[in-house]
Amino acid sequence: MLPLFFEQAANGLQFGLMLFLIAAGLTLVFGIMDTINLAHGSLYMVGAYLGAHAAATTGSFLLGLFTATLGVAAIGALLELFVFRRLYARDHLDQVLVTFGLILIANESVRWLWGDRPLPLDAPSAFAGPVEFHGFSYPAYRLLLIFVGLTLAALLFALLKFTRFGMWVRAGAANRPMTEAMGVAVPRLFFVLFVVGAALSAFAGYLLAPLSAVQPGMGENILILAFVVIVIGGIGSIRGALVASLLVGVVDTLGRALLPELLRTLTNAQLASHLGPTLASMSIYLLMAAVLYFRPQGLLPTRL
Repeated sequence: MLPLFFEQAANGLQFGLMLFLIAAGLTLVFGIMDTINLAHGSLYMVGAYLGAHAAATTGSFLLGLFTATLGVAAIGALLELFVFRRLYARDHLDQVLVTFGLILIANESVRWLWGDRPLPLDAPSAFAGPVEFHGFSYPAYRLLLIFVGLTLAALLFALLKFTRFGMWVRAGAANRPMTEAMGVAVPRLFFVLFVVGAALSAFAGYLLAPLSAVQPGMGENILILAFVVIVIGGIGSIRGALVASLLVGVVDTLGRALLPELLRTLTNAQLASHLGPTLASMSIYLLMAAVLYFRPQGLLPTRL
């Protein structure tokens, strides 16, 4: 039981770090721009498709990663210029309607280009096997994702904490009207934030593709988790998004792996097989409800 716990805890850490890359862009767009972007999950999906197609065509996993990240960054730039720039001054209902329409367009576009069947993507051969730790083995590719996630989280934190751009972002999150009055080019800031958020989402989508199916509609589930993360962490807070991503990743992964086994020791196997997955899928929403009850502003409200 203990090796299973450690393995699933590591899986939760890995998933949480990838979820942070997705939620970071969303919390910046939502917290600073005050814009609801339901299409953020579609950028995650398109990144997975573009990267998987490029990797299958060229035979290079790394080229697939560059294609996914740069391709979706370009798509994000076009969306910001021609769609979202016209939505910033509109109310949230208009933003929801337009971005929901973008979800439908994205899903039908990938069906038209790649069909309904899942698009396969294998992990790099150098990271295909397990790594041994004193008798405990763990997939090398998941270790790579943990390392990449930690590195990007540290770089993003350093960018926001120690650079002039980060100072503008923190000021915009704390007091947007005053930031504009101080002469910060807010449209340019919004453009950069949106493109960076889109690129991070595609980056995570491609890296997670070998562990999940690349298929139409894959962005909707991850979008729900990303919104749960930014609510738990505090809207507009990068530190909160990181902490909440790790919490959601670990709670979700451990719940799905251990709750059915735990229930089998307390009840009969048939009841455990039905009740376990249900409780596991509810666990992150119970976590969100508990956080909102005790800290309605989130765990680490806006200080970035």
